[in-house]
Amino acid sequence: MNSSTIDFQPWFIPLDILAIICITLVIILAVLSLLIIILDKTCHTKSIILIAHSFLIAFIAGCCILNLHIFTFENDLKQIYYQDSLCIFRGYTTYVSCALFNYSFLIQAISRYMIVVYPNLLFWQSIKCYILLICLTWIFSFVFPFAFIFTGEVIYNSDNQICQLPFQLSFSIIYLVHCAYMIPVLMIMFIYFKLVRYVKEMSKRVTSANTLVRAQRELKMVQQTVIIVMILVILCFPYALFILISFFTTPPKYHFRIAYIFADVAIVCVMIALFYFTKPLKASMMKRIKQRPNVVIIPLV
Repeated sequence: MNSSTIDFQPWFIPLDILAIICITLVIILAVLSLLIIILDKTCHTKSIILIAHSFLIAFIAGCCILNLHIFTFENDLKQIYYQDSLCIFRGYTTYVSCALFNYSFLIQAISRYMIVVYPNLLFWQSIKCYILLICLTWIFSFVFPFAFIFTGEVIYNSDNQICQLPFQLSFSIIYLVHCAYMIPVLMIMFIYFKLVRYVKEMSKRVTSANTLVRAQRELKMVQQTVIIVMILVILCFPYALFILISFFTTPPKYHFRIAYIFADVAIVCVMIALFYFTKPLKASMMKRIKQRPNVVIIPLV
């Protein structure tokens, strides 16, 4: 596509640089966490593997979004409108990675719930079950955007230098919000409240101390997952707000730029929180930091 001059704003470049820095941090944190999980055998448990799945998706999402931001940065730097051949594909990968990221936390919540409520159903405790769930979420996340990708609804927005589904009252935008965001978030909240109620009922019944302590520990882990999801909800609020505004009127001219910078900061915060809440991962990191090389002192003759 031929290029043309853009209505350049002085804050474009600083915002592009900040976005690139945020996503680079996400990629670094994801790679670092995955390396620790792979190298440390104490991290080779089912729960940590599910967390590693979230880190893996964060790495993939980071690479996709970084590519998108670099494209925007280059066009802003040259002060041109330009849609290359991969623009639509970049939009598609952002939708896929967003859905995968949210569903990865849902899988963690389901795992905690099944451990507490159905401890005797061995299939739901097996790694095969969660590999199956992971495969299903990957298939769904890759397929659901087809409903609007192949209909030509994802278009190049020259003001924001991005290929996305336009914010407007339409079936596609409502469908996107529900598939990628509302369904996993609401299901996580539902699991959390169900688990809170179940643990409270356990404390009233005659239950072994070990079973109750285990249930409370799993509940705490789900609480941490809810905190992570709430970080996404709060910091991605501008994105949701602009969608809501678009149902009634035209959103601000540079809505995608504003929404994406909040989303980038949200992902960084989520990565830090996920690392902090994963105690074996944090312990392994601290152990490596505290390790000191043996220093051999040679006496002077």
